[in-house]
Amino acid sequence: MTNDPVPTIHTSAVLIGAKAVLIRGPSGAGKSLLAWDLIEAARQGALPFARLVADDRAHLEVAGGHLLVRPAPALAGLIEVRGLGIRQLAYEPVAVVGVVVDLAATDAARYPGSEARNVTIDGVILPRLAVASGLQALPLMLAILRTKPVGD
Repeated sequence: MTNDPVPTIHTSAVLIGAKAVLIRGPSGAGKSLLAWDLIEAARQGALPFARLVADDRAHLEVAGGHLLVRPAPALAGLIEVRGLGIRQLAYEPVAVVGVVVDLAATDAARYPGSEARNVTIDGVILPRLAVASGLQALPLMLAILRTKPVGD
């Protein structure tokens, strides 16, 4: 899709506050939809701030022990809105990843064990939300951002 010299991965990312949500999943799982939903949640006051980082393709790199996400240059500021096509939005050129969401995750569980609540990407351990196929991801993301787990 792009001719970027640095490899990209299929993912979307949204900056929420100081950290980004990295959204992964198979084609058609709803990565762009969750990105749009998070941006709209902020616009409607449900989140203090949200801005697109990347949709469809992104670069990941480790710097200073943090995982950074950047949009593929050819797609910077672009997001797919199903039924409307490609739309242009304000975007962040780089963000530190704070949580990973895996859509259509085959290991999603009602009560995930501690091993399923984290993922390691390029040596960086990050909190992870596994969302089963058919579940809406936005309410789960809002719960992660607004609540604290019991026992922590």
